Amino acid sequence: MTADTAVVIPAKNEAGRIGPTVKAALALPGVDLVVVVDDGSADRTGKVAREAGARVVRHSRNRGKAAAMESGAEAVRLLDGQTPRHLLFLDADLGETAAAAAALVEPVRAGKADLAIAVFTTLVRLGGHGMVVRLSREGIKRATGFEATQPLNGQRCITRAAFEAARPLAHGFGVETGMTIDLLRKRYRVVEVEVDMAHRATGTDWRAQLHRATQLRDVALALVAREPIIRDTILPRRP
Repeated sequence: MTADTAVVIPAKNEAGRIGPTVKAALALPGVDLVVVVDDGSADRTGKVAREAGARVVRHSRNRGKAAAMESGAEAVRLLDGQTPRHLLFLDADLGETAAAAAALVEPVRAGKADLAIAVFTTLVRLGGHGMVVRLSREGIKRATGFEATQPLNGQRCITRAAFEAARPLAHGFGVETGMTIDLLRKRYRVVEVEVDMAHRATGTDWRAQLHRATQLRDVALALVAREPIIRDTILPRRP
């Protein structure tokens, strides 16, 4: 099969899991390029990814998920200046389950979708209460009518044209919510695909709570920027 898809993996402090994720991604049909964006890691994430076969781009400081996705996509463009490739975005902690991403690429490769979003068939138990997921899901539905099953799922295959249409990406962890709304509003075809993947669940310690608070902020900002009605709902009006 001709290589038509490049994998982009944003990663921060994932030295323990990035190796198996990269190897599984490189084994996907039609993939011969995996770019890992080391987003300011303090461990050996970049070194382990390179040893596993990835091309590595490093941010000297943590710039957030959206910036890492942008850097990865630009690296793909520079490394392969021929026919634009589809971009498959994967989380760094998928490990060997990244092999299931083949099903995510299929509808995009076949020309049936511009953006395919993963729906995990096996859900890990999360430490949070789903507040961020509900906010994203309800915001996407209000803005577009689309009912997303797992709106924050970062496993996404997208055509290069659709990726460019979604830029500039929403900041940080608002990137998935913003991308979905922007592409649906521009009449790009968005589908959901069930995949047998799993990533590490967030816990309940203070770091996990801070992570969820950051997610909540970023998703709220992405929605506020895209829908005046949502702005009135989320932000209190001045007296």
